[in-house]
Amino acid sequence: MNKLSYQFTDKQFQIYQEIMKKDWFLCILYGAKRTGKTIFNNYMFLEEVLNVRERATKLGIRNPQYILAGYTLGTIQKNVLEELTNMYGLEFTFDKYNRFKLFGVTIVQTPHGNVKGLAAIRGMTAFGAYINEASLAHPSVFDEIKSRCSGEGARILSDTNPDNPEHWLLKDYIQNEDESIISYHFELDDNTFLSERYRKNIKATTPSGMMYDRNILGLWVSGDGLVYQDFDKKIHTMTQDELKQIPMKQYFAGVDWGYEHHGVIVVFGMGYDDRFYLIEEHAKQHVFIEDWVRIAHDIKARYGDIPFYCDSARSEHVAKFDEEGINAIFADKRIMRGVELVAHYYKNNRIRIVYDACPRFASEIYNYAWDTKKDLPIKEYDDVMDAMRYALLTFVETFEQRSVEDEIDLIQQLGI
Repeated sequence: MNKLSYQFTDKQFQIYQEIMKKDWFLCILYGAKRTGKTIFNNYMFLEEVLNVRERATKLGIRNPQYILAGYTLGTIQKNVLEELTNMYGLEFTFDKYNRFKLFGVTIVQTPHGNVKGLAAIRGMTAFGAYINEASLAHPSVFDEIKSRCSGEGARILSDTNPDNPEHWLLKDYIQNEDESIISYHFELDDNTFLSERYRKNIKATTPSGMMYDRNILGLWVSGDGLVYQDFDKKIHTMTQDELKQIPMKQYFAGVDWGYEHHGVIVVFGMGYDDRFYLIEEHAKQHVFIEDWVRIAHDIKARYGDIPFYCDSARSEHVAKFDEEGINAIFADKRIMRGVELVAHYYKNNRIRIVYDACPRFASEIYNYAWDTKKDLPIKEYDDVMDAMRYALLTFVETFEQRSVEDEIDLIQQLGI
């Protein structure tokens, strides 16, 4: 590749002009999703590495090093390296430590999502760094990356989506007025390469409240009020008689174990209309695993050998299901990913509840609220909510072999 080229949005060009004039150490691009933060930083990463090679040559340094950090090595590959291959045809050859050469500079990759990422960079001198998804970084790894960037003229690029308003990245860096730190805020409408129709669909299909404020407006806000603000009984519920008119192509179940609090098994049907139907719930307190086995066998007798996506907190119960011939599978329990997926289904009319068959659901949906201090749902009125989340998230990410991001992207592109 002999020449770098990149077409900027107006927002990106404004930022490019400013960062080329200013003397800075840390540059943070933050804000809404799909606004061009990462793709801009990917381009800047190449420019920075070229500049590192030039500075190192003047200093007589044969093998300068540069840090490339992301939540995992997999996300670095997906968000940065594959995009550079697609844009510029660059190919990367890795050594046994996952390092690679670029323009005569050794690029040291490190996962910043946990403290194990420290091992790859301790003791090194770096001439710069690029930190993708910075708000997901473990603070000690972020600090270590900063301290390693001691080579002459070293600078750090970073980008992130918003998190809660007490997040260390916001309070310690973005809101820091030190002249060595510069930051830029992005909203969805800043990405003028997205069509007006696409932006309109994304806005219309993003759940209300915190998710809209973060994903569209790029704001650092915490959850407030009910988690599923777009649930509407008039829209999202149906009767048993109405359910009989819906042809189903598949069934699956979600399981949240309990004893003092309610244990729950929910059963979903996926219609040929691609909607998900919560067709029954079994919510009980003070019952034992033998009772849940009996309930699961009854469900299996009526719907076939369907998957039961189970809470892994009671692995012995999952093992008992398996011993009894029940298709028990550990559920994907990532809270915010599951909540976001379910919220999108409410927002986009992709879910229906057989209300009379799900009394525990009815008591939880209007009480399932955000914990503003933890930026997560409060652990109350969450038994059916958790079982639903386990079922839908695991089904989408395993059976349909689509990530939550792919599923939401499809919803938004189609405007459904």
